[in-house]
Amino acid sequence: MQEKSNRKRWIALAAAAAALVVGGAVGVAVASGAFEGGSSSAQTPGPSSPPSEPAAPAVPVEFTAEPADQAVEVNPITVPTLKVEHGTIDSVSLVSSGGTKVTGDLTGAKTEWSAAEPLAFNTEYTFEFTLADASGKTTTASQTFHTVTPPHEANAFMGPVDKSVVGVGHPIEIKFSEPVTNKTAVEEAITITSSATQTGAFYWITDNWVRYRPETFWEPNSTVTVDMKLFGVDFGNSMIGNFNETRTFTVHNSRVAVVDNLTKTMQVFIDGQLTRTFPVTLGDEQWPSPSGYQVVMSQHATLPFRAESIGLKPGDPDYYEPFDASWASRLTNGGVFVHQALPGAMGALGVINVSHGCVGMSPEGAKYFYDTFEPGDLVQVLNTGVGPAAVWDGYGDWNIPWTEYSTQPKA
Repeated sequence: MQEKSNRKRWIALAAAAAALVVGGAVGVAVASGAFEGGSSSAQTPGPSSPPSEPAAPAVPVEFTAEPADQAVEVNPITVPTLKVEHGTIDSVSLVSSGGTKVTGDLTGAKTEWSAAEPLAFNTEYTFEFTLADASGKTTTASQTFHTVTPPHEANAFMGPVDKSVVGVGHPIEIKFSEPVTNKTAVEEAITITSSATQTGAFYWITDNWVRYRPETFWEPNSTVTVDMKLFGVDFGNSMIGNFNETRTFTVHNSRVAVVDNLTKTMQVFIDGQLTRTFPVTLGDEQWPSPSGYQVVMSQHATLPFRAESIGLKPGDPDYYEPFDASWASRLTNGGVFVHQALPGAMGALGVINVSHGCVGMSPEGAKYFYDTFEPGDLVQVLNTGVGPAAVWDGYGDWNIPWTEYSTQPKA
């Protein structure tokens, strides 16, 4: 009896020991890692089986998204991009505050995305993307940025106008809404080509105002194209160009009027051939006509002339009563015109100078000039004893030597 009882106790102890071994094995079956969850079966290792290695943790996905989150005054020419390491791009959404979606391109490896179209000015964008790590686990992130606001936009206005026809002396003129300090960058963004393969140079009158001309007059019957790619160009002082535009204009045949103070005549040359000669009167000693090349700027069948426009007041010795000039072609901003002389000055034509700097002509001569010449055509004034008008006072670019015009410092 005693032997049988001892045997049952031994069996019970052995069973309890076995239960402790199995319970201990369950406690080491779960390994730590980057992601939660998972399961495995616990086994008691045999004498010849080493313990199993814990699973390697997943490498976290890293990304770089530009523009940065909460960025402001972002240049619209900026290309938003997304780059990923240790994972792939599952989806990307770039949407404006107005709901416009920006398309983009995803690389074959799905690790890089870039926008495929330009952004808009003064717009907030939401950049949202979903990324996947090596195990397939996904994470979504979102950030916003805002593009350049109106106080930092810059515009420009060019002449001649698109599709116009002008004379051989018409320079290209561009006026900017904001001062340009990055002049080289702006010049490089403007491509000017001529069908006659003429090249030229820019000449800055002010920080807001630039001209362009070739070394010699435009080739007659040529076409000039001005391609302004100013969208996103930094003008300086955080001012950003807001447009791209291409314009063309055509140059007609050569028309030049040579006015000589010694002979008091105007000789008209069409394509180099003398066609007409007219007597004229020029500016008197107090108001001499500027010499050099002048360019027709605009034309008016009639135009009010007022002495106040040239600084004269009633009672001044040179004051004249208001009148409407006929067949007036403007040569300078300061008030020099080719026009029909007043009846009292007809006897002075070809004899003496009685004007305030204008080229006075007979009714026939002024009408002929008005009908024959157009903006961009040339008037060359000789032997007045004074220098040319300033470059800003009309289109006096041709009076600046080419070596000076083409090498102007860009400061």
